[in-house]
Amino acid sequence: MVFVKVYVTYKESVLDPQGEAVKGALHRMGYSEIEEVRIGKYFEMQVNPGTRPLEEVIEEACDQLLANVNMETYRFEIVNTEEA
Repeated sequence: MVFVKVYVTYKESVLDPQGEAVKGALHRMGYSEIEEVRIGKYFEMQVNPGTRPLEEVIEEACDQLLANVNMETYRFEIVNTEEA
C-alpha cells in the first residue's frame, strides 16, 4: 500500500477570490505582514500498486478528476510504502 498526498491550487494567472477574501480578513485582524493567500485542495490517497506505474495513475486521476487543468495546477508526493 502506498500513501500519496496531492495538492491542487489555482494557476498563478488565475484570480483566487477566496484567497483575496481571506487575505483581506487577515489584514483587518492586523496581520499586515501576510502578502498573499492562495486557497487550494488537498487529497490523501492510499493506492495499491498495480501493473501501471504509480506516477502515471496519480497524474491521470489528477488530470481527469481532481484538478481542473485549465485553471489549476497540482503536485503530489509519495509519502511511504508499507513493507510487503
